[in-house]
Amino acid sequence: MDEKNSGRTTARSHVVPPLVGARSRRTTIWSGATVALLLATGAATMSHGVFADQLFTGSAAAGARIPAQAATVPGFADLVAAVKPAVVSVRVKSDTASGETTSSDGRNPFRGTPFERFFRNNPGFDGAPEHHTVQALGSGFFVSADGYIVTNNHVVDNAEEVSVTTDAGKTLRAKVVGTDKLSDLALLKVDASEAFPFVKLAEARPKVGEWVVAMGNPFGLGGTVTAGIVSAEGRDIGSGPYDDYIQIDAPVNRGNSGGPTFNLKGEVVGVNTAIYSPSGGSVGIAFDIPYTTIASVIPQLQSEGHVTRGWLGVQIQTVTPEIASGLGLSDAKGALVAEPQPDSPAMKAGLKTGDVIQSVDGHDVADARDLARQVAALGPGKAVDLKIIRDGKPTTVKLTIGELKEARAHRTPSKGQGKSQVERLGMTVAPADEFAGAGAEGVAVVGVDDGGLAAQAGLKAGDIIIKAGGQSVSSPYDLTEAIGASRSAGRKATLVLVKRGQQVVFVAIPQSTG
Repeated sequence: MDEKNSGRTTARSHVVPPLVGARSRRTTIWSGATVALLLATGAATMSHGVFADQLFTGSAAAGARIPAQAATVPGFADLVAAVKPAVVSVRVKSDTASGETTSSDGRNPFRGTPFERFFRNNPGFDGAPEHHTVQALGSGFFVSADGYIVTNNHVVDNAEEVSVTTDAGKTLRAKVVGTDKLSDLALLKVDASEAFPFVKLAEARPKVGEWVVAMGNPFGLGGTVTAGIVSAEGRDIGSGPYDDYIQIDAPVNRGNSGGPTFNLKGEVVGVNTAIYSPSGGSVGIAFDIPYTTIASVIPQLQSEGHVTRGWLGVQIQTVTPEIASGLGLSDAKGALVAEPQPDSPAMKAGLKTGDVIQSVDGHDVADARDLARQVAALGPGKAVDLKIIRDGKPTTVKLTIGELKEARAHRTPSKGQGKSQVERLGMTVAPADEFAGAGAEGVAVVGVDDGGLAAQAGLKAGDIIIKAGGQSVSSPYDLTEAIGASRSAGRKATLVLVKRGQQVVFVAIPQSTG
């Protein structure tokens, strides 16, 4: 999250809030005896290690697992010298209007009081917004000799003026060629007679454990180099439907956003985008947009100024082990269709609730996010074959991909009276048609007992259960019968179709052991 203050320079970088609270630190004063004890313990451990070397010899020692070559710590000086000239600092100036000095209706809050005349016609009162000039800092890098620069969308968002400072100290005016909020990428262009030093994208995704070097402009200090390893891949940090971040432990801070991360070949493997931090500073967890996303987005920004993505028109969710059990599937993979949207490519192709999409044009679908990325990359107008599982049987559906549109609004159904208790589930339900705004289908969840099977499955008050075990339900009796039939079929969970606001999702309720 970026600080935006009047006249204040802010180093831009996304900060992912910490998932657990940071504990306070305590200073411990070690006594001489304690230190001696630690040293003695270390000596004992060393002695044990020597004894182990003497014990495991010959054929036993030959079987020990060791790398083919001893690990070495690389030096990065030559790499940095080659690629650092292509990295730039990005300075953004924007004008923001603040309504903090007005009342909720935009009028002078002192109107009708003796103080009104002192604030009449002042900026911020009587509907006149108070404007603040905000300067923010980020990073970027040249991807062509003629001046194209890649950075983050959130670095240049709402920019009125953008300038870049090269590694040689030269400041140039830049224009925004295109932006894409969903991938958080932006493309800039500077014009000059000179040929700019530039870098190229990687040819392969880095593996977990590989060394990487991150460059940027942390806290506005200028070009800075840090190093670390790839600590994870395929991260979903909740920033969008196409999250596929590379996680690195190189120290990345505010202002590094938009800067490149290199492999040891000097190729760009990612763009520094977000950090996980309780304080805003690096704690060793940073997230990069992978080079594959850059390679698909930047050419579209260069030619069109925006990105066009493919669209199926279905609400989907990942097939979990519980859902797979409820569907009678052997493997928990693919994307489960919760509901096709009206007038969508999915609806026109005949996709149905409960279908499990397993591949797109021969490419396996790992989960819901994988399906979304594949479809988005194919683009609108592409005819594809979807291999699906329907009612336990494999089949193929032919579909023409549409163009992605904005997300719809959500609503929450209201609740009413007429409660009935469903045994063993730990929840209270009633026919949905007894509740205003809940619709005519299914049963409404009125209450959920803490620790019950319904709560364990994630059901909430206000949910509308439309189907259970593949059968439509309209009463608590229907729901109980469907769960019993699922148990008789030997399934460990009953798959129920739930309407939650405007979303439709599947929930697997585990079978009761009682």
